[in-house]
Amino acid sequence: MLFDSADIVESVFLGVALAMDAMAVTLANLLAEPHMPKAKKIAMPLAFAVFQMAMPVFGYFGGMLMASYIDAYAGIVSFVILGIVGGKMIREALQEMHSPGEAASSHLTWCGLFVESIATSIDALIVGVSFAATGKSIVLYSSMIGATTFGCCLAVLVLGKKLGERFGVHAQAAGGAVLVCIGLKALLI
Repeated sequence: MLFDSADIVESVFLGVALAMDAMAVTLANLLAEPHMPKAKKIAMPLAFAVFQMAMPVFGYFGGMLMASYIDAYAGIVSFVILGIVGGKMIREALQEMHSPGEAASSHLTWCGLFVESIATSIDALIVGVSFAATGKSIVLYSSMIGATTFGCCLAVLVLGKKLGERFGVHAQAAGGAVLVCIGLKALLI
């Protein structure tokens, strides 16, 4: 199966565009927990990449059967999930600012990572529906979306660690605000 170079370039650009939310969430998680264990640091790009790769496949094969349902509720689901996670981060940061040492620190849980992976990949599900409608190669596009997401989030790990260590609790509040903004964007667009 040969792919046109234009399709490869398009799939990479689409992968970068779809990876933006996952990159922002990766950064927010690192800002909230600058001393995150290595296993969770590596798990973030892997989880986001797997979901970003799998969701277009689900959308492709689910196709037009679920397109209107997915499109109608995707923004609401993303807003609720990211709003809750971001709001929790902001609340914990504010508690830490007012009473240092008393507030529980925000740690990414495996369940939290799973939920974030779903929330950041809902748009990829919708893109998969469009692949079915336009006859795009699901193998090429889903694999490039996954690989691009992994690479982008891995790059954020390097930058995010430095920011988290430098800005501490203020970075955690900013990370929570970023998640809430991503949720708002998903709701309004």
